[in-house]
Amino acid sequence: ELKEIVFIIQSQSNYFHSKRAEDLKRDILKQAADLGKELPVVLFIHQMDRHEGAWTILPLMRDFSVTYGRNSTWIFFCEEDTRIQVVKLLETLGRFDGSKEWFLGKALYDEESTIIHHYAFAENPTAFKFPDFAAGWALSIPLVNKLAKKLKNEPLKSDFTIDLKHEIALYIWQKGEGPSLTPVPEFCTDDVSSYKVDHCATTFSNFLPLCGEPVEKEDVFVAVKTCQKFHGDRIPVVKQTWEREAALIEYYSDYADNAIPTIDLGIPNTDRGHCGKTFAILERFLNNSSPRTPWLVIVDDDTLISIFRLRKLLSCYDPKEPVFLGERYGYGLGTGGYSYITGGGGMVFSRVAVQKLLASKCRCYSMDAPDDMVLGMCFSGLGIPITHSPLFHQARPMDYPKDYLSHQIPVSFHKHWNIDPVKVYFTWLAPNTEQSFNGKKVGYNREDL
Repeated sequence: ELKEIVFIIQSQSNYFHSKRAEDLKRDILKQAADLGKELPVVLFIHQMDRHEGAWTILPLMRDFSVTYGRNSTWIFFCEEDTRIQVVKLLETLGRFDGSKEWFLGKALYDEESTIIHHYAFAENPTAFKFPDFAAGWALSIPLVNKLAKKLKNEPLKSDFTIDLKHEIALYIWQKGEGPSLTPVPEFCTDDVSSYKVDHCATTFSNFLPLCGEPVEKEDVFVAVKTCQKFHGDRIPVVKQTWEREAALIEYYSDYADNAIPTIDLGIPNTDRGHCGKTFAILERFLNNSSPRTPWLVIVDDDTLISIFRLRKLLSCYDPKEPVFLGERYGYGLGTGGYSYITGGGGMVFSRVAVQKLLASKCRCYSMDAPDDMVLGMCFSGLGIPITHSPLFHQARPMDYPKDYLSHQIPVSFHKHWNIDPVKVYFTWLAPNTEQSFNGKKVGYNREDL
C-alpha cells in the first residue's frame, strides 16, 4: 500500500532548493490522490535538522524507527530532482518481501580505488556497490529498526563525511554482517524525456539548473589562491583554460609577480591550511571590489572550473541572501559538528554572506588552519546553512563513477595528479565540448579521462 511508504526528500533550506522539494512533494501527493489512495507521508530532510547532521541521514534512523517502525514497510529517499512514477514504484517495491532487510538502489561502483573513498576495496574496487541518490533508494523497515538499535548501542563515530552515499552503504554493510545494496533496474537516472525510461519507476532531471538569464560576467569576482612555487606550472593551466571566462579575476600569492600578475597579500605561504590567506581575500573583496559585484568565488590554482556554467547556476540563487555554495562535506556531524564547503571544488559566496561573516568575531584559530573547515564552523555558528551542489567536485573526473557523472553538467574538478588538466578542462568543462585548442578543433572522449 502507498501509505506504507514514507518518502524522504533530501532537501535543503535555501529557497531555490526548498521550492523544488515542495514541487516534488506536491507531485507525489497528486499522483497518490489521482490513484484514490490514502496519502503517504512525505518529509523534508532540512526540516528535521534539530542537529546539523540531518543531511547525513544515519542520525535520523532512531526517529524513523520510533515514528514509522510499526505502520510502514519502506522508507524511500530521493533528491529534489528525482522524478517518481508512483504506480511503478509501488510495483517495484512490491517485488521485495518488506518483512526482510532490504537496501535497494541504482548501483554505483568505483572502477579504480579512489582517494574520496580512502582507497577502499583496493584489491577489487568494483565489488562494492553504493546507491546513486539521484535515482532514489529504499530501506525496508526491518533494516531501519536494526540500524536504529545499532546506533543506540554504538553512537556514530565523530569523523568526516566526504561521500555520503558510499559511507551509508559501508555502514549498512557492516563488513559483511549487514545487507549489500541490491541493484534495482527500475531506479533510473535517465532524463524523463528519454526513450529508455518506459520501465523506470524513477528518473532524474537536473543536469545544470538555469532560472532565467545567467548572471552577468561582471557579477562574479574570481579569487585564485596560489603561491610562488606554483606560478610556473599551475597558473599557465588556468590561463590556457578558464581564465578567459572570468571578467574579474585576481591571483593571490606570497609573492608579487607582475607577469601573471599576482597580488602579495602579505601572508606567508603555509604547507597546511590557508585560513589566513582566505580571510585576507574576503576582507579585500569587501573593501576593494565594487559593491555592485554580488558574487565571490575562491578557487585553488589547481581547480578547473567553468565560470560560464557557474553563471547559469547562480541565476537560481538570490544574492541578497547569505549564500555559501559548493560541495558539502561534514565534520563530527554524529556529535553536533558542522558542515563545510570543501575548498578544492571552489567556494562561492554572496556578498551578503561575506559581510555577515566578517561582521562576526569568527576568525582563524591559526594562520595555517584549514580555511574551508573554519568557514564552515563560522557559518554554522552564525546559523547560515551552507548550500550543497553536486556539480562541484573536490577530485578529478576519474575519481567518480562514470554513471554518477553521466547525469551532470559539472561546474568544477580539482587536482592535476596524473592527468592532462588542459585536456580534462576541454573535455568536461569548456563552454562547448568541441573547442579550438592550439588552433585545431578537437573533441576529447570523456571515456579516456
